Amino acid sequence: MASDSPVGIQHDLHDPQVGKVGKYQNLVVGKKGVWSLLKYEIIAMLCANMPGALGLLLRSKLYPRLLGASGRNVNFGMNVVLRHPHKIKIGDNVVIDDNCLLDAKGSDNNGIVLGSGTFIGRNTILSCKNGDIEIGENANIGFNCEIFSASKVVLGKNALFAAYCYLIGGEHTFDRTDVSVLEQQRTSAGIKVGDNVWLGAGVKVNDGASIGRDSIIGTSAVVRGNIPEYSIAVGIPAKVIKSRKK
Repeated sequence: MASDSPVGIQHDLHDPQVGKVGKYQNLVVGKKGVWSLLKYEIIAMLCANMPGALGLLLRSKLYPRLLGASGRNVNFGMNVVLRHPHKIKIGDNVVIDDNCLLDAKGSDNNGIVLGSGTFIGRNTILSCKNGDIEIGENANIGFNCEIFSASKVVLGKNALFAAYCYLIGGEHTFDRTDVSVLEQQRTSAGIKVGDNVWLGAGVKVNDGASIGRDSIIGTSAVVRGNIPEYSIAVGIPAKVIKSRKK
């Protein structure tokens, strides 16, 4: 699947036909209209950086007003940033820790879906470039992780990601040498991770990869291609060393 040029956002930010407020609204809010902008700004100003129990309470009450859907008992930590929040849907009993970014940006994508019981660790980034991210129920994503999608990244239920994992749901073409890689198209085949998968610290999952259910990927491995169900895989690139099923 071919995606937009990776410099699209940079071009938009320097478009002389669009004012600064319009650029900000396109990049962050994702919806037209004065009321959409004011609602986003007022809610962010009131509670995004507010510490303590009062901050948690206010964000739990006000942030859902920006979202496409929000279940019961959803907790947002300090400095949680939402971009294109109307394309973010969250189930019940979800925790999004401090300093996370949920960026559902795109012109025709569905955005981000977090299943009930999900925990998103501190400093983690969920980033869409006109792609979708779907995280199943009871997933636990550790701190400083990044999930990037230029098409579709799907995680099954009960996923367990240790710190510093990176799912790279897009690549750059580099066929031409007359222009930089930055100016060439991005491609994306997507990523699929099955139920009950455990990724060790620092695992990288490349675009087009799939990991079968109940698999374990060892620390710092790089996953390319397909990992069968119930596998234990390690190394760069990750290779299966054992099956968990006898």
